[in-house]
Amino acid sequence: MSFEPATDAPTIATSIARFAGVDEAGRGPLAGPVVVAAVVFATGRTPINGLADSKQLQAERREELFGRIVERAIAYKIVSVEVDDIDRLNIYHATMLGMRLAVEGVLHACEFARIDGNAIPRDLPCRGEAIIGGDASERAIMAASILAKVTRDRQMVELHRQWPQYGFDEHKGYSTPQHLAALRAHGPCPQHRRSFAPVREALQGTLLPLMPLGAEPVGA
Repeated sequence: MSFEPATDAPTIATSIARFAGVDEAGRGPLAGPVVVAAVVFATGRTPINGLADSKQLQAERREELFGRIVERAIAYKIVSVEVDDIDRLNIYHATMLGMRLAVEGVLHACEFARIDGNAIPRDLPCRGEAIIGGDASERAIMAASILAKVTRDRQMVELHRQWPQYGFDEHKGYSTPQHLAALRAHGPCPQHRRSFAPVREALQGTLLPLMPLGAEPVGA
């Protein structure tokens, strides 16, 4: 998988063509998939009020908007890149793979893609433009961020049912103190990303215990 930064890509006029907004959820967690979504709206006014970056919305509001997006978008595609691929490719390239597959899924409905962030997959099947902070400024990207976030949160709740000892339903796989403590106590499960340092350390028995705030390691 190859990629290229999009800093030199020419700005594409969104007023003359339909485009896919693309965003991801779950690059940072220690467990679970990374999820990418692409959303295409009709040109003109977006037919959904209340769109925003998914991180700025309460879970109940994201769920409500998820239904509206799915109903009113011309096309959408949600792709989950699983842990095995994340560990095989690394998280960055796994995300690039998800972006390409998501755009391929809506290519029949758009002419180009606008992607949140600062890089695009080199093998994107259409013209692409990366927008830093696009999930706060571009409504199709906002919609994609909501689809990706809601889908991933649902998946992590399902994983919690299989491995309740980790608390995936609460922290969604992020490296919270609760999650790190569970890793120390139980070791990784099959949904933990072995390519991430805290998971490797838990496998090797070298994940350091939690320390009180302000305390210094022995020998520091």
